[in-house]
Amino acid sequence: MANKICGRRKWNASVTEETATKRYIVRLSAEERERLESMIAKGKNTAQYLRKARILLKADVSDAGEGWSDSRIAEALNTNVKAVHLARKQLVEEGFEAVFTRKKRETPPVSRIFDGEKEARLIALSCSKPPAGYARWSLRLLENKVVELEIVDAASDSTIGRVLKKTFSSPTARNSGSFLPKRTRRS
Repeated sequence: MANKICGRRKWNASVTEETATKRYIVRLSAEERERLESMIAKGKNTAQYLRKARILLKADVSDAGEGWSDSRIAEALNTNVKAVHLARKQLVEEGFEAVFTRKKRETPPVSRIFDGEKEARLIALSCSKPPAGYARWSLRLLENKVVELEIVDAASDSTIGRVLKKTFSSPTARNSGSFLPKRTRRS
């Protein structure tokens, strides 16, 4: 029983290999094999995808496949047994396309400061009359006013600029509104 280090965790290679060969059996159709072989021949995909394609071709137990064990594949492709196991598992559980597409994040890395309601209040504020002594709203003025009105706890002027830019509002333009100005005809 050899213990290997994969990433930051230790795992037992022989136990993983035994369960991988029994549980996740790779059977590729002729079309899937052809797609994998053309992917490898072209070499245009990322190294990770090419490695997964090679793993699946070696692990295939159909008539055209080689049906290698996980340890043999790992040794031949200079990777670890865990990577082979995960490629098999993903193919069997999620399907062929899932192996070669990245998962979309469920939540963004940073939550949005302005949701729909807060964004609407910011746009309404930027379209309103500016404070006394100012000809128009600046991003700094909007930043302070948004916090003062408790629309958000804190926001930078660049965040406010991004929100207004996204909605075609510009506090520094002559006609600041949440719509594009009308185009005039050329004569």
